[in-house]
Amino acid sequence: MRLSELQRPLTKTRRDRIWRWRCQWSIVTLVAVTLVVYNAVANLWLLSPVPCSPRSTPQPELPTCEPCIDTAPLSIEEDPISNLDLRLGRWDGSRSYRMFDYAAVGDMYADASSNRRVCLATQSSIERLHELLGIAAHWTGPISVAVFVAGDELRLLRAFEMWLFRCQPDVYARLALHVAMPAERPGVQSNVPNWARNCNVAPLATEERKSETVAWRARHPYPQNHLRNLARKNCHTPYVFLVDVDIVPSRGMAEALDSFLSSVPKCQMCAYVVPTYELDKRVANFPTNKSELLRLSRNKLAIPFHRKVFIYNQYASNFSRWESSGGNESLSTHISHTVTNFELLYEPFYVAPDTVPAHDERFLGYGFTRNTQPGTYNKLLNDRTMPKIARLSSSPSLSDSLLETEKKLTSHCFFAVPFFIYQERGLDRSIVQPAGIILEVIRTLNPSNHYKVTTAEGY
Repeated sequence: MRLSELQRPLTKTRRDRIWRWRCQWSIVTLVAVTLVVYNAVANLWLLSPVPCSPRSTPQPELPTCEPCIDTAPLSIEEDPISNLDLRLGRWDGSRSYRMFDYAAVGDMYADASSNRRVCLATQSSIERLHELLGIAAHWTGPISVAVFVAGDELRLLRAFEMWLFRCQPDVYARLALHVAMPAERPGVQSNVPNWARNCNVAPLATEERKSETVAWRARHPYPQNHLRNLARKNCHTPYVFLVDVDIVPSRGMAEALDSFLSSVPKCQMCAYVVPTYELDKRVANFPTNKSELLRLSRNKLAIPFHRKVFIYNQYASNFSRWESSGGNESLSTHISHTVTNFELLYEPFYVAPDTVPAHDERFLGYGFTRNTQPGTYNKLLNDRTMPKIARLSSSPSLSDSLLETEKKLTSHCFFAVPFFIYQERGLDRSIVQPAGIILEVIRTLNPSNHYKVTTAEGY
């Protein structure tokens, strides 16, 4: 009995072990079979060919301006400079520069010139041309601009003109653009950059000129007086307001000058000087009237133009007298006082008939070139509602650099003193005010060919 009872637990234990062993192997076998089946199915799926979907014909894109611009030919209206025959520009007196009048003209330029009394004339190199937008934002009359280009800079000028045509049509419509090129390095026609077709980017924002062009420009003087004459001689209004491209007129100045010039007695020999100020970079908003400008001046945020760089540039205008009214005068543009203390190196910005003599094109480069123009009698404009002209002030280091550059460029021009305008007094001719040209010309002057000074009393 006892033996039989002992055998039963042993048999049961052995049976349990066998059962556990079978279960374990069954599980292992099941897992193995599952893996084999999974691998087989995966291999069949991966190795099976993908059914080809029917080829769909792409829908044609709707016609728009932008996608097709790179391939579509540009119209003559959009890119007139590309059609210039660069061999046919007129020469300057020394045959050093070719001039191209009306390389691009807005469709309203002629009408604007017929309906306005003043045309704004300015000049620029390609690297400063973007500043024309600041002028155009405030000046609503016709604008004549002369641009100096060399080599591959011509493509950038074309791009800027195309950008204006597309993105600033109101500005382009009243603009006449003229081109001057050096004979030594004439402009080259080539593809325009992409920003010319993109109104969401600022034009001429990056340096895109070839290094050899930049190096050539650094070695050769900028023909400012050629460009001044080119710009002003293509104005068709009775009066011309000649400024540099970084001089920004006040808003409404074109209309104010129209009203002023239509109301004052005609004075063919008068040049109306416009007080010119520099604004500190901290000034956020352009002053809207004389009172605001004087407030900025009292707070040292506005100073007369070039006072720190070269005080004699505008000194004869007598800003102290102009500011003495405090802005408490007539709302309309009027004459403040007569400029009497003409000085050497006086370079005011002024409005005058285009019959005033041209600038002397023998002077090249920056510095003391505006005063080479034989001048007429000057008067100073005054206006409470018009804050004259403003220019962003340069940093002290830049101002010092400009002054040193001007001194170096003009150190050999000690003979650049004014010649004298003759005034008839009965049968005698007597020398009166200086007006600006080189000394050696005095010996050959014909008094009958030059301007007579008028006293213009009563203004």
